[in-house]
Amino acid sequence: MKLDTKIYEEKMKKSIESYKYELGSIRAGRANASVLDRISVDYYGSATPVTQIGNVSTPDARTIVIQPWDSSTLKGIEKAILASDLGITPANDGKVIRLVFPQLTEDRRKDLKKQVAKMGEDAKVAIRNIRRDAMDKAKDMKKNSEMTEDEQKASEKLVQDLTDKYIKEVDVVTAGKEKEIMEI
Repeated sequence: MKLDTKIYEEKMKKSIESYKYELGSIRAGRANASVLDRISVDYYGSATPVTQIGNVSTPDARTIVIQPWDSSTLKGIEKAILASDLGITPANDGKVIRLVFPQLTEDRRKDLKKQVAKMGEDAKVAIRNIRRDAMDKAKDMKKNSEMTEDEQKASEKLVQDLTDKYIKEVDVVTAGKEKEIMEI
C-alpha cells in the first residue's frame, strides 16, 4: 500500500495559492485592485471588504477608482484606506475615491524584489515542511508494516516529485512578480 499523496498535494496547492494571495498585496507601481482585498470598512456594524461595497475600477495603469453604491460610506472607506498599510492618500471628490499610485523609485523596486524573494523562500519552506510530514508518514507506515520498503521508496519518490513541481511553480510565480516590479 503506497502513501496517499493527494492530501499532501492539496496542502502544497494551498501554499501556492496563499503565496499568490500574499503577492497580490505588494504594489508594483501599477494599480491593482487586489491591494484593497485586505482593507475592510465598518458598514452598518460589520467589517466589509472595500471591494464589496462599491465598484472598483482601474481607469489607467496608476489609478484605482472606488465608487461606492452608498455614498454615505465614502468617509469610512477613506478612513480605512488611510489606516491601512497601503501608504497612499485617497482623494475623495464626494462621489468616488481615487487612489493614485506614484512611480516606484529604483531603491523601492529593489526592496520590493527582496521582499518578494523572501516571501518565495517562505513558500518553499512551507512546501518542504509538507514534504517532511509526508516522508515521516511513509516512514511510520513502513515501521508499522503497513507498506514494504519498495513501497516506501516509491512513495518518497512521488512526494519528492510533487515537491519539485511546486517549488518550480514558486520560482515561476516569484520570477513573474519580480519582472513586474522591475518594469518601468
